[in-house]
Amino acid sequence: MSSTAPQDTGHQRLWSVDEHLADILAAVRPLEPIELQLLDAQGCVLVEDVTVPVALPPFDNSSMDGYAVRVADVQGASEEFPAVLTVVGDVAAGSGELPTVGPGQAARIMTGAPLPPGAEAVVPVEWTDGGTGSGAAAGMTPASAAPEGAEGEVRVHRAAAARAHVRARGSDVQAGDLALAAGTVLGPPQIALLAAIGRGTVRVRPRPRVVVLSTGSELVQPGEPLADGTIYDSNSFALAAAARDAGAIAYRVGAVADDAETLRATIEDQLIRADLLVTTGGVSVGAYDVVKEALAASGDEDEPGSGVDFRKLAMQPGKPQGFGAVGPDHTPLLALPGNPVSSYVSFELFVRPAIRALMGLPELHRPVVRATLAADKALTSPAARRQFLRGAHDPEAGTVSTVGGSGSHLIAALAHADSLIVVPEDVTSVEPGTELDVVLLG
Repeated sequence: MSSTAPQDTGHQRLWSVDEHLADILAAVRPLEPIELQLLDAQGCVLVEDVTVPVALPPFDNSSMDGYAVRVADVQGASEEFPAVLTVVGDVAAGSGELPTVGPGQAARIMTGAPLPPGAEAVVPVEWTDGGTGSGAAAGMTPASAAPEGAEGEVRVHRAAAARAHVRARGSDVQAGDLALAAGTVLGPPQIALLAAIGRGTVRVRPRPRVVVLSTGSELVQPGEPLADGTIYDSNSFALAAAARDAGAIAYRVGAVADDAETLRATIEDQLIRADLLVTTGGVSVGAYDVVKEALAASGDEDEPGSGVDFRKLAMQPGKPQGFGAVGPDHTPLLALPGNPVSSYVSFELFVRPAIRALMGLPELHRPVVRATLAADKALTSPAARRQFLRGAHDPEAGTVSTVGGSGSHLIAALAHADSLIVVPEDVTSVEPGTELDVVLLG
């Protein structure tokens, strides 16, 4: 992948956070649209306008269990002088043949059932005596259980205005209306609307498939016993969960040992199911930084644009980063540091926006607010570095407090943080009461 590098600062280029992010987003393109079943399209971005083929609801229907009546027949009805109507049939939801309601008549009706011919309103069953005779409203029995012809009487104790308790045809949406516009993210209410208008499939940009790999011979899977010098692999779980949270389909690969050939083979095996690869660990300057060893020289002269560029960023935590493309399809790869906090912060700043760009989402970044630092003493920050501190944000007070220290290994502090406090590159000391940018993580 081509990149516009910043100024050379001597022996090693130093990239800003914004330059690195811009380089990533310039190379990531939204995935091609596909047709998906409704439930498979949840969380995806619609790529076409969807219009309504039929009105919703498609017919006038009752919003209550009760009786379908003519307005004139219940005018002036009261507890003392009820309107006495002949019940001519039942109307259940899904009914096909409907009884006609004539003068002095009523039809028992269920919620959602179509308004029968002749009826102008629905009186709730609570406004009546429940009816008498076969099929009386105490059970609201279906028409199939009632004899033909009249089915007793019902006494109505209250008058009803025209269209009372009637949901009009097209009162939700009319045929030809725009149901959903291209660019809509499909959540449960949108999928409900698509189903209601009869759409079984929809054209969307799919959720990207993100493969997460941890590297390190010291890593042990949770649930297994720890030997001397080993630790549990938390990064791959954190990043896979973060990828899902961003909207991706995440695949977590067990930790890969510190062997460049094994890592290369593992990545090659995973390319078949990856729209984006994320590695964590092995990107610094140590003797066992296998990600750099395996991928830094992976560019192929016959495959222009392939290979991973490893660079240093003017940020803390997360200074070492890698970005490029691997494989015949030039699959994007982001190589993140191995320290847990560095890895997670890097994901939020760089991987999450890349995932959302692949999805074609309009909003790539977490929301950022301004908040006042609540602290007992001034915070310090390294010169020429953008620092990201774990924070607890109080939206009502408009304040933010630091959580834990600045160490990039402090996972417990990260678990109790809901935000990242941003200290700019040109600031080395922040006094309590200073207003800062705060990235909201929840």
